[in-house]
Amino acid sequence: MATVAIIGAGSWGTALSLVLSNIGHRICLWAYEKEVAESIRTRHENTLFLPGIKLPEEIAATTKLPDALREAEFVLTAIPSHICRSLYEQMLPYLQQDSIFVSATKGLEGESLMRMSEVIRSVAGRRFAPHLTVLSGPSFAREVALGDPTAAVVASEDAAAARRVQKEFSSKILRLYTSNDEVGVELGGAIKNVIAIAAGVIDGLGLGHNPKAALITRGLAEITRLACACGARGETLAGLAGMGDLVLTCTGHLSGNRSVGFELGKGRKLSEIMQSMHEVAEGIKTAGAAEALANLHNIEMPITRQVQRILQDQISPREAITELMERTLKNE
Repeated sequence: MATVAIIGAGSWGTALSLVLSNIGHRICLWAYEKEVAESIRTRHENTLFLPGIKLPEEIAATTKLPDALREAEFVLTAIPSHICRSLYEQMLPYLQQDSIFVSATKGLEGESLMRMSEVIRSVAGRRFAPHLTVLSGPSFAREVALGDPTAAVVASEDAAAARRVQKEFSSKILRLYTSNDEVGVELGGAIKNVIAIAAGVIDGLGLGHNPKAALITRGLAEITRLACACGARGETLAGLAGMGDLVLTCTGHLSGNRSVGFELGKGRKLSEIMQSMHEVAEGIKTAGAAEALANLHNIEMPITRQVQRILQDQISPREAITELMERTLKNE
């Protein structure tokens, strides 16, 4: 039994707290919103982000970072990518060198184009070299919370840390595989959200299965091109953190990113869509960062480019699809 601090009480952090508590770990869940922490403490339910799911009474909830991090053997962050740096800055005085850090955030930092592991190392590295891992794969929070069997990947340059997370976090609900390809696992998890927005656009326009299959296949091709240019291995993108997560978010109705694309395909404006959302759809911010990273490495990512143009209201969804179909013909 280990002490686990879960930073971020959105749907994913809450689902992980439930799964890890059920296998005997001591969980302290940090929430930004006071009402979320209060709901978990008094009603044993996250009524804002994961309504209808009963949480174990043993889960502690707090809005105070020092309380959450006290004696934590594992520090798992499930937070929006754009607050990762600022939150780690706040946590820095309370972090312990012996803790194992697990990043469960799927996104890129907009200004620096850093992956979350790079952001965390840049902050924590001021005090010590963190034992850092990243967790990704096809995993809708609600399905995990309901007990549906789920497989994911824990990747790290620190093999011992990855194996420890695998051993301590795996259960009959969550099966973890290890990898040493942090780059591939993180970029697969981040950029699939952009492709999922495109998948939602297809559904919003009322198109059929042919374009969806083509999108998933060609989306994986451009994710793989960029990831390999950044140092990843191609086979990682054929696995759970690549193809697996991509298929899930492009086809599943629980995907927030796909839902954004669906509404865009219906003709709604992005600003209007975002006002009605409880949680961040990471693909919205990742699209621009992914395009910038692709330009930096001179990598062609036509789907990502068109998604960013749609998000910026520079082109309509139908025009974007037409331009993709009329691109210069080439070998696969």
